[in-house]
Amino acid sequence: MASASHRGDLVVDARVTIPASDLSWTASRSGGPGGQHVNKTSTKIDLRFDLEATEALWPGAKARMRELYAGRLDAEGRLVITNGGGRSQTANLEEARERLANLIRAALVVPKVRRKTRPSAGSKRRRLESKRRTAQKKAGRGPVDY
Repeated sequence: MASASHRGDLVVDARVTIPASDLSWTASRSGGPGGQHVNKTSTKIDLRFDLEATEALWPGAKARMRELYAGRLDAEGRLVITNGGGRSQTANLEEARERLANLIRAALVVPKVRRKTRPSAGSKRRRLESKRRTAQKKAGRGPVDY
């Protein structure tokens, strides 16, 4: 069904490699360009990543993935990626694997903690002065009394 390179582990970055056992894929017929070719070959790829069962990701990354990609999860908690754009099953599978790697890379980035800050006295003063100038400018635009 696929060449050996598509059955191997998915290297996301230097820290994370997704084992091939956490990935599964199926091929089916797809629409799009290709004429009669699309009617007789299964080039559309449905790649599934078992997010819940994987041990390649730590709990924080899994939680971010569940939050970010809730719409892409199936009932079993697997992340689903579909690709049927090309005419080649091999190319579609490779592109789906790369998309998955990009999604995982995005979820590995820990968001910075938001710390509350207060505006400085100078910035408050400048804001109020600017508002006063604008109010005076607009007040001067009224009807002229001779």
